[in-house]
Amino acid sequence: MAWDLLNIIAVAAFAFSGAIVALSERYDIFGTFMLGIATPFAGGIIRNIALDLPVVHVWEQGYLFYIAVSTIAIVYFFPKNWVMFWDRWNIYLDAIGLSAFAIQGAAFAVDTGFPLGGVIFAAILTGVGGGMTRDVLAQRKPMVLHQEIYAVWAMLAGLAIGLEWVDVNQTFEMYLLFFVIILLRVLSYHLGWHLRFRDLYRV
Repeated sequence: MAWDLLNIIAVAAFAFSGAIVALSERYDIFGTFMLGIATPFAGGIIRNIALDLPVVHVWEQGYLFYIAVSTIAIVYFFPKNWVMFWDRWNIYLDAIGLSAFAIQGAAFAVDTGFPLGGVIFAAILTGVGGGMTRDVLAQRKPMVLHQEIYAVWAMLAGLAIGLEWVDVNQTFEMYLLFFVIILLRVLSYHLGWHLRFRDLYRV
């Protein structure tokens, strides 16, 4: 199935991101693997808990777990200069993961029979839940709540699928949405797009 490739890329991208954050916070090998595993899988678990669905199927994707572990091992054991080289591309890997997981979450909610609100909610939780979990475990302010436009793109993916602008049974439409979300995320990063926030400490 073509979408399996996107799942593989998304899991590897988020596992890489989690491991990099763990190393930057000087976590030991156990902490690095825990943070690296939590980042790609926490979003699906949080989504299922929020939607009152079983979480067991998240752990039934055995090969994705091994991909995450392998990615974390590469980050931890490979030479530092190799890791730092790939870290420069982390924004693009993160955009891939965000897009793939948001679309996956929305498609999952549609297949489960949830209405529009549930589809959007599932897209957001699946797309950004792992990154939020990573930041909380690393004792950082979650990036999704204060930096750039991030969760909005996951919401847009859910809206497009929930309103049937994109047919989840049409591979071309799904991949088109996938690349559109990636493009929007990368543009928002490089152009410095931000949502408006209120500063209580400025007159």
